[in-house]
Amino acid sequence: MLTVSAAKSRNWIISSVNIDICLLTETHLRSGVVFRMANYVCHRNDRLTEGGGTAILVPRGIVHHAVPIPGLAHLEATAIQVTLASKPVTIVAAYLSPTRPLIASDLSACFGGSLPVLMAGDLNAKHVEWYSRLITKRGRLLRDYADKNKFFVHGPSTPTTVPYYSSATTDVLDIAITKDLVFPVYLTTYSALNSDHLPILIDTQCLSSFLNPPDRPDLKRTN
Repeated sequence: MLTVSAAKSRNWIISSVNIDICLLTETHLRSGVVFRMANYVCHRNDRLTEGGGTAILVPRGIVHHAVPIPGLAHLEATAIQVTLASKPVTIVAAYLSPTRPLIASDLSACFGGSLPVLMAGDLNAKHVEWYSRLITKRGRLLRDYADKNKFFVHGPSTPTTVPYYSSATTDVLDIAITKDLVFPVYLTTYSALNSDHLPILIDTQCLSSFLNPPDRPDLKRTN
């Protein structure tokens, strides 16, 4: 996911690739730090200790509102509600530290309710079903949870991490999880920024009313 430390590069990516909604993880922001981007509304949840943090950037003009996610124990998340394919959808930026456990109640807090959900971020959960090179305990837990609840876990076919050390191995950590979406989701990596995580582009084909009046719908490609 994109990090705040690469502000200039991130701003260039958002404008050049025509990103509709930008999900950020590991923002490393604190409550006293002001973070703004021209023409964007920022929703964020900061960690009280070092590291972590999640945020969502939405262009001004896109009708949306923030959605609270109460009851999270270990997962960090920021959520909004927008209209996709003429229906309300919850979009979640999520991060789970490798030192914290993945628990079902955190996932249920994000995916509860009747609305479709698209969650994306780094849960530090690996599984070959979403193109990781191996299966970890977290990956098995996430796969079992998704199967039980009829969710889908999506990963890009190329690694999302580029380790700083040549001795480390590239892998897929940044993924998306969807619930009840009526349109397909495609993930690809984007070679940019100076982070050990590559930006992930999430493409959908849906009827979006983001920037159009209700009587003038427009079929567009949403990132």
